[in-house]
Amino acid sequence: MTKKYIYAGLLLAGIALSATRPFFTNPYGFVKGTPQIGSISALGFGQDGILFIGDSKNAAVYAVETRDAKNDQAADIAVTGIDQKIAEALGTQKQNITITDMAVNPVSKKLYVAVQHADGTPALLTVSSRSIEPVVLKDIHFSRIVLNDAVAEDAKGGRGRPLRMSAISDLSFANGKVYVSGLSNKEFSSTFRSIPFPFGDKQEQASLEMYHASHGRYETTSPIRSFTISKVNGKDYLIASYTCTPLVLFPLDELKAGTHVKGRTVAEMGAGNTPIDLTTITKNGQSYLIMGNTARPVSELNYQTIAAFEGTLTERVAGKAGTPFNEVASLTKVLQLDKLDNGKVVIMQKKDNGDIDVLTAANETL
Repeated sequence: MTKKYIYAGLLLAGIALSATRPFFTNPYGFVKGTPQIGSISALGFGQDGILFIGDSKNAAVYAVETRDAKNDQAADIAVTGIDQKIAEALGTQKQNITITDMAVNPVSKKLYVAVQHADGTPALLTVSSRSIEPVVLKDIHFSRIVLNDAVAEDAKGGRGRPLRMSAISDLSFANGKVYVSGLSNKEFSSTFRSIPFPFGDKQEQASLEMYHASHGRYETTSPIRSFTISKVNGKDYLIASYTCTPLVLFPLDELKAGTHVKGRTVAEMGAGNTPIDLTTITKNGQSYLIMGNTARPVSELNYQTIAAFEGTLTERVAGKAGTPFNEVASLTKVLQLDKLDNGKVVIMQKKDNGDIDVLTAANETL
């Protein structure tokens, strides 16, 4: 059997999702079967360790019952050369894979990593300091919802880049809903969707507009690259970051079906950079927004400073402006990050020699 076919089978024949939890009672309307996942663009977790998989190729979100065992004590995760080890687990070479996302199951504290082969085949794995295991997605309990008004499969952007892979740019679960950012087929294509879970017939979408300070213009077709849902001054906000790197706040209660919402740009964090992940941590009794970046060190913003900045950027900026932030000089070339538990984050970082490592950092060290 060739490596290609070994790899293609990994979504169907890895290790079974853990069966250490009690008998499945199906409160979420799941069916048993094999989801036909075409890509894994984004990962996120909800209650009971439900895994949400954003599939841009099929413009769909899958909810998967992991049945991971509850774990109150998170073990540090440290793996050197994770890309090489994942490639070996998949029977290929590291130059043939791209790591597309990672997320920690808050129930089990288990790290899930999504990759894509050069031929487009996706795979899902769990990673610990001791092992890397493919995850079976055959004969599992799952549900699916297809996104309304998704950007067309053959749509092209600047320089002929396919837009369909931005149908889902990020996702998160909060308030009993799956929130999804990405592009739609509408004129104002930057879209934020709110999908109640368990999935049914309902999904709401709002189009977004923001002022891009480094570009010096308002934009409605740039997808959010990473977002989180959090409180600022006691109110829920979509906190979103875009390429080149504006940070924008949208009141969550205004993002209703059919609305067009203009966000408030509270920071310009530098051009020539793409945000990778946003998460909220607590250290020294205060809350911080942490952002991983492709071309800059990890950025850290105190929520108090975000709340104190009441204005909005509306003029072109060369450099940085708005809400002040710190950069964690030791954490450059971060490819992924997520909260491991209340006191630690897990980080995927590309080293100077080109290797990709996974490490765990205490909140206080950031």
